[in-house]
Amino acid sequence: MTKTDRRKFLAGSAAALAASSFAKPAIASGNIEWKMVMTWQKTLPGLGTGAVRLAKRITSLSDGRLTVKPYGGGELVPALQVFDAVSQGTAEMGHCAPYYWLNKNRSTAFFCTVPGGLTAQEQNAWLYFGGGQQLWDELYAEFGLRAFPAGNTGAQMGGWFNREINSLEDIKGIKMRIPGLAGEVIDALGGSSQVIPSQELFTSLQSGVIDALEWVGPWNDIALGFHKAAKYYYGPGFHEGGPTLELMVNKKAFDALPKDLQTIVKAACATENILMEAEYYRNNVVSFQALKDKHKVDIRAFPDEVLKEFFTVSEQIVADTAKEGDINKRIYESYNDFRKASMDMGFVSEFAFLKGRNRY
Repeated sequence: MTKTDRRKFLAGSAAALAASSFAKPAIASGNIEWKMVMTWQKTLPGLGTGAVRLAKRITSLSDGRLTVKPYGGGELVPALQVFDAVSQGTAEMGHCAPYYWLNKNRSTAFFCTVPGGLTAQEQNAWLYFGGGQQLWDELYAEFGLRAFPAGNTGAQMGGWFNREINSLEDIKGIKMRIPGLAGEVIDALGGSSQVIPSQELFTSLQSGVIDALEWVGPWNDIALGFHKAAKYYYGPGFHEGGPTLELMVNKKAFDALPKDLQTIVKAACATENILMEAEYYRNNVVSFQALKDKHKVDIRAFPDEVLKEFFTVSEQIVADTAKEGDINKRIYESYNDFRKASMDMGFVSEFAFLKGRNRY
């Protein structure tokens, strides 16, 4: 090799080395930036703060390679247009409750909650290990979406009322904010269900636009001041035994992620799914005591005849979803088979334990 050839070789090697050393940092520092829209305010305890926490967790676990910026309801898109925004790619992610999307497919409710349905523990068992996630994937693929469990509020209260509920007659004509299939139960009993974003609930109840509302439970309810706008607080919430919140993701965007980032998104969702439920339970216990002892709220149980009718009508409305198509039938059968089996075991296990603990 001549001196000239050697200089050319060394120059070429140096250039190649420089190129390779610059290429790796450039790839590593090339962040992906995603928008997360949600149906609630970012500051709303539990729902909003949990979604923000999830966005931060994804960003942190990915070391900034996938940066997620959260937007509260109405900031980027209206609260009840999150589904369309993520489906169409206006935002890559959305944090919301699947039962808001009955106008897309009535079976979306099963991936959140249905009246007379599963508790949070049962819901997680069905989704993670009972075939629920696979059915969810199949249903949402029709809309260009993926979704993962990303929070749960636990069993909810029946709601806030400005009229006493002493019989089924008191449900007739009542205007109540209550979404999902539970709204259809109220309608079937002669009431009028409404779907109103969280930002408008207090003024709607205070002004008489609605006579009653259900939201979540003591922690959120006291934060939104419902005890200042309603006379009675009823339970239990027949409609929501353990509602799953979703992180929906635009499917094309998710499929384009490297596999490790896909795993980070799913793992971050699973973490938030557990943390949020625990956070809700602890804060609901504390807030319930404050409503009872400090604010002297009139807390009541629904009369037996009313509660019985709630659950009876719920069974039929939930079963009717199976008539809407093959995927609907398969979702209903999978969910209902698991619910029946869990109830069978629960009669001598968890239900029996709770009943015994409360009695003795």
